[in-house]
Amino acid sequence: MIEITNLQKSYGKTTILKDINLTINDNEIYGLVGRSGAGKSTLLRCINGLEKYDSGSLKVNGFDIKGHTNRELREFRKNIGMIFQNFSLMERKNVYENIALPMKCWGYKKKQIDKKVKELVKLVDIEDKLYQKPRSLSGGQKQRVAIARALSLDPKILLCDEATSALDPKTTKSILLLLKKINETLGIGMVVVTHQMFVVKKICHKVSILENGKICTSGTVSDVFLNQSKALKNLLGEDEEELINADGKSIKILYVQNSENNKLLSDIVKKFDVDFSITAAKLEKYRDAVLGSVVINVNEEKVADITNYLTKLKINWEVLNNEQ
Repeated sequence: MIEITNLQKSYGKTTILKDINLTINDNEIYGLVGRSGAGKSTLLRCINGLEKYDSGSLKVNGFDIKGHTNRELREFRKNIGMIFQNFSLMERKNVYENIALPMKCWGYKKKQIDKKVKELVKLVDIEDKLYQKPRSLSGGQKQRVAIARALSLDPKILLCDEATSALDPKTTKSILLLLKKINETLGIGMVVVTHQMFVVKKICHKVSILENGKICTSGTVSDVFLNQSKALKNLLGEDEEELINADGKSIKILYVQNSENNKLLSDIVKKFDVDFSITAAKLEKYRDAVLGSVVINVNEEKVADITNYLTKLKINWEVLNNEQ
């Protein structure tokens, strides 16, 4: 478990992290998302002790990062694996040697290293690349090597810093599926720093959105999507003006897709004898849930009836601004 309380971090007079409070449970995949400069990578480096913070508390499995010697921190980092955007592989060493490197540094025996490396290349599906150099590998294969290396010391937590930003969409999807598999089969918790909402939707259980060094929104991925906070809208940069019809009122409805909600619109038509037009609609998969959003345009006199009905059903809704 990672427990962060009132954490502050500054560089000179510039405050980078402001009053960060966060709990990340064991075996969770937790997303830290925000635009460049939001402070998410700095927070990640505070978690593994590479960055010192000014005040507050940061504990990883009961170990308080602050106030320890370099030797104690080195021992602590053995339980944390790290995956980087640019892979950080040693070009002169082959796949086997790159994966084995952390174990060699810690004095593992040759038989232990050989057994572990061969287990890991099988896990990440690069058995046929074992003795190739990084320059002959694709971006996705390089990241698989980096993931295997990060797992070599059997970490309790895996930190991923923009691990898919340098990859194409198809490769990104395959790497995310691999990370999800590792989480589910090995029970390793993960903290995923990204600016890509696709990453959060695909694998994260929970997410925090950072703006200017502050956590503005936190919760399960589905709850954050359904609540549509200002921080989420700022991050997505969605322009809803084009969805608005000036002749009526536009209501945006957000819901979890299930057998009851699938007939929501037809129920509204029957209950209130109302006609409406659908100006936008989409379904998106957020990890294991399918979440939907639809914008309907109705006569103004029906707005109160419909929104009261949605509130009674505990369906999230928002009347969009018609003013130009």
